[in-house]
Amino acid sequence: MEHVLNHSAELLILLFLIITFLMSFIDKVTDWKGNISFLKSHFSETFVVPLLPITLVLIVILEALTTLFCSLGIFEILAEKNTNYAQVGSIISCVILLLFLLGQRITKDFDGARNITIYFIVSVFAVFLFQN
Repeated sequence: MEHVLNHSAELLILLFLIITFLMSFIDKVTDWKGNISFLKSHFSETFVVPLLPITLVLIVILEALTTLFCSLGIFEILAEKNTNYAQVGSIISCVILLLFLLGQRITKDFDGARNITIYFIVSVFAVFLFQN
């Protein structure tokens, strides 16, 4: 129990990232057409519309990897007192959020970009916590 308490910040951040990216992954997989439709509308006045399907596939893969590595990170912290998986999951989450930020900036959705920044701060903090 003491080990869990000593690593409570790390474990809570990993749970936050798992919930965030697992729910996003599930939404994209279960409502693929709805997501494509929304994105086509959101990016309608930009050059990225033809790239949306491949970009969404990339995002789904990265979200799955983030969820996997953060989940393995929890077990690794609890069992082996190591943070390698957690660090990889945190870094991938930062990459995803940077892609989201880029998309919001391309569409000039500055409120959306500001909202992504909140998630990015948590992810960067996780990367900082898991540095060896």
